[in-house]
Amino acid sequence: MPKFVRFQSLGGPEVLILENEPVPEPGKDEVRLKVQAVGLNRAESVFIRGYYFEKPNLPGKLGYEASGIVEAVGEGVDRAWLGKRVSTVPGFSMNKYGVLGEVAIVPARVLAEYPSQLSTTQGAAIWMQYLTAYGALVHLGGLKAGDFVSIPAASSSVGLAAIQIVRDAGATSIAATRTAEKRAELLELGADHVIVTGEEDYVARAQQITGGMGVRLTFDPVAGPFVEKLAEAASDGGIVFIYGGLSMQPTPFPAMAAMRHGLTLRGYTLLEITANPAVLETAKRYVFDRLADGRFVPKIARTFPLAQVVDAYKYLESNQQVGKVVITVP
Repeated sequence: MPKFVRFQSLGGPEVLILENEPVPEPGKDEVRLKVQAVGLNRAESVFIRGYYFEKPNLPGKLGYEASGIVEAVGEGVDRAWLGKRVSTVPGFSMNKYGVLGEVAIVPARVLAEYPSQLSTTQGAAIWMQYLTAYGALVHLGGLKAGDFVSIPAASSSVGLAAIQIVRDAGATSIAATRTAEKRAELLELGADHVIVTGEEDYVARAQQITGGMGVRLTFDPVAGPFVEKLAEAASDGGIVFIYGGLSMQPTPFPAMAAMRHGLTLRGYTLLEITANPAVLETAKRYVFDRLADGRFVPKIARTFPLAQVVDAYKYLESNQQVGKVVITVP
């Protein structure tokens, strides 16, 4: 019987266990994947602790992003999918579907093919990062050449995707990271500037980099008290997108900076893109084309075998990585 990752109680990575279960059959509008790799995301770490916007039903499933081969289709699904190499777009509830295991049932609507030159490991490191960054910066933010874009937690997979998107648009990226140890690698990976927030005055450096104009778009997964600094460094009419709460601290509303700059402070999740089929198709084509011609390249930080799923999530939560943490499945 195939192995699946499950959790029977809330907590950190230590609650994750491997269980053997019968091979599941796809239902109406579903497919079964032979999983080859699974990309890990912070959303899953928050989910297993019970802090995600969706509370887990126990025993819980896990995992948004898998690459694999379609090996069975349910009623209503085009049989042309059979045998295709695909990856999954995070557009479903982990209470109903979870891709972390040797096989996975997913809705057919979340399947996406990816360029043939990418490995299966890279195939599991596409849609969460690029679609999340695309939705905020391009679809909602109207990213254009000449913009200054601040990217806190820039060494994450989503942060690196944002750097590539900003570069592709002819804009200027300002990567923010807490310690200097990742500065050189972030510059090597395409960041135009790096601010080490634990050592430098973020607002002063942002003003210096932008020539006093301020940052038009800020793409922040951290939230918490530092949002006040992000707001101070914003341009007139700037937008601060908050798409996560990694700080786990209350986030103040920066009223004075908001009034001074005519600032928009906006919550955002990938669901805004995946819930709209027309927008999602445009976003997928945008990402696919740039992966195919090499403008976008997923950065893999480290891989782990499925048997080491606990260690993989501990590594993800250590903040040591630059890029995507991926589990490979035999």
